[in-house]
Amino acid sequence: MLAANGQLEKTPISFTSSEGVDYGGVLFLLPSLIATGLLSYKNHYTALDGYYDLDTIILTLAFLYLCRIKNPEQTKHINPAEFGKLLGLDRIPEVKNLRTKIKQIIDQNHAFDWNKNLASNWVEEEDNNFFYIDGHVKVYSGYKANLGKKHVSRSKLCLPGMTEFWINNSNGMPYFVITGEVNEKLQQMISEEIIPRLLDNIAMKIDEEDIETDPDLPRFTLVFDREAYSPKFFSKLWQEDRIAVITYRKNVKDKWSESDFNEKIVDLDSNNIKMQLAEKNIILNGVEFREIRKLTATSHQTSIITNNKKLPMGSIAIKMFARWTQENFFKYLRQEYDLDRVAYYIVNEIDNDIVVVNPKHSKITNKLKKVREKISRRKAKLYELIENNIGNNPKKTKKNFKKQGEIKEEIDELEAEETYLITKRKTLSYKIKIRNMEEELRYNKLDFESKLFLNIIKMICYRAETTFSILLSADYKKKSSEMRALTKSLINTKANIIPNEINNTLTIELYSLSNNRDNMAARKICSLLNNSEIIFPGTNLRLFYKIAT
Repeated sequence: MLAANGQLEKTPISFTSSEGVDYGGVLFLLPSLIATGLLSYKNHYTALDGYYDLDTIILTLAFLYLCRIKNPEQTKHINPAEFGKLLGLDRIPEVKNLRTKIKQIIDQNHAFDWNKNLASNWVEEEDNNFFYIDGHVKVYSGYKANLGKKHVSRSKLCLPGMTEFWINNSNGMPYFVITGEVNEKLQQMISEEIIPRLLDNIAMKIDEEDIETDPDLPRFTLVFDREAYSPKFFSKLWQEDRIAVITYRKNVKDKWSESDFNEKIVDLDSNNIKMQLAEKNIILNGVEFREIRKLTATSHQTSIITNNKKLPMGSIAIKMFARWTQENFFKYLRQEYDLDRVAYYIVNEIDNDIVVVNPKHSKITNKLKKVREKISRRKAKLYELIENNIGNNPKKTKKNFKKQGEIKEEIDELEAEETYLITKRKTLSYKIKIRNMEEELRYNKLDFESKLFLNIIKMICYRAETTFSILLSADYKKKSSEMRALTKSLINTKANIIPNEINNTLTIELYSLSNNRDNMAARKICSLLNNSEIIFPGTNLRLFYKIAT
């Protein structure tokens, strides 16, 4: 009643004793969520009106993602009252209400600042100065927006969509994400968006005295694939901002002698890995680089170049090959967190002065390519007929001549079409401003704010889940392959929720897991969590964890 009359300032949180609550194990990840920075939204967003306040909505979204309830519509298939017990509420908001609350949050337009603040804190905590950059295409199949086409490597097709450029650490943990306006390439995004953001209170500060005493010391190092390959671009990054790069070398034609390679033992996740490595200094486009090559068992040589002079050879190889953690991150978030989901398909205009490739020019180029392929196939067929005619029975000559004539006519028609397309393409400019495009072809963009806000929640959940999984599976031999499966199993396990208002405690009793080994791991994590003395947000109840058995 108070909420209906606009007199409720905060959602009343009240836990009651409950047995066998579905998804009760998700409360075990609350300390990790808080440690990762979930509650830092309070520094950027203002309170919401109504029964469900800002604290409740943020925590609800985090719990939903961890429970693999990937979007508001999927809450229709869970018991809202049962899930509300995890939050100290009578029920979680229904779909329409939840979407309305999310809309009220994103209308404040603070996702950029929140992500920047989180990234700065994460980088400082990890004391990291290596940043992995890669693009991920969110394919769009709707009709409201007119988006440029991008190459989607997982589909091996060019499809309309928007590209998100993610910046992660060497373990695949995300820092921040930037969405391209139209069809920006990785090199352009690094120069115009990513580096300014890193230099603006995200990357670790470097002492100017250290720079003067050590001219080879980089501010930080970027790691990416061949898409942004350009020796001149790498030299520019170093000269202007002392930024080093590590990437694969393109167009490698020579092979080094196998006698140049030596076995090196490098440390990877506390495991000693043997690699056959070699290093030489090379000049590319007038710029000096270090080239490191790895020799495989099949004698294949993988070439890596860098202008970071401080790293040892083995570390450079490990840093470069760790780029696959980012690919695994994309795959995991698409499968488990519905990374490509867009909350609101709101179409916004983009800067009309942006210059893009003319779609009409590209369309004619594609047609021209197909026509030339047809000409090549028919010329090959004609050559085959001529060769066969020489060696075949003279009685078949007339028939062969007839086929040759038909193919020549087709070739003449196709060559005429080729000439027409070339002439028509010359009348069109290769690049064009958005404002000069026809109305039905003019590019626009989907709303970035809502996507970024939900991406931040997913980043926090992924980081919290990863941290918790590492602690939970500390004693497992196959730690990397089992830790996430164990965490998901724990999240889906029922639990008893027992509040004690006298002692100000909230006890979470987890039901038994599938085997004794998992239960032993859960008992150990209970001890660690209890030492953290976490208070449930919005209450004065200290969380206490135990196993019900």
